[in-house]
Amino acid sequence: MNHVVLSPMGIQKPMGREIESMPAKKILVIDDDVAVCEVIKSSLEDLAGWDVITVHSPLQGLNQAITEQLDALILDVMMPQMDGLTLLHHLKANSHHSLIPVVLLTAKMNLPNLVTLGEFGVVGAIAKPFNALLLPDQITAFLQWT
Repeated sequence: MNHVVLSPMGIQKPMGREIESMPAKKILVIDDDVAVCEVIKSSLEDLAGWDVITVHSPLQGLNQAITEQLDALILDVMMPQMDGLTLLHHLKANSHHSLIPVVLLTAKMNLPNLVTLGEFGVVGAIAKPFNALLLPDQITAFLQWT
């Protein structure tokens, strides 16, 4: 049985479970919920060692995605001002950013067909609420990082 070690520094690796080390990945998380962003950031940094940037506004996220060299984008679907799918359309209109793989994070499960979304770089979707301890493995599986 795996046990989780919690510390003031955030989520620590589950005891008895080793996550394979890989080169640090740069991930942008766009979600209007500050608490969700903090949980995702802690999970991906503490458990996987990735470099995580969080933003809470779709427009801010679009600007950040354009200026950063990213390995992946985690995108909330339902946000004020602009929903995640509209943001994705804007981002993918720029051919330089059309190759960034996207994982959707959503409480909305009636998404368009993932094959259709795949045309916009969507490689998978994770339902809210999610398990922060499993998040790095889920994202790795979607992105097929080894």
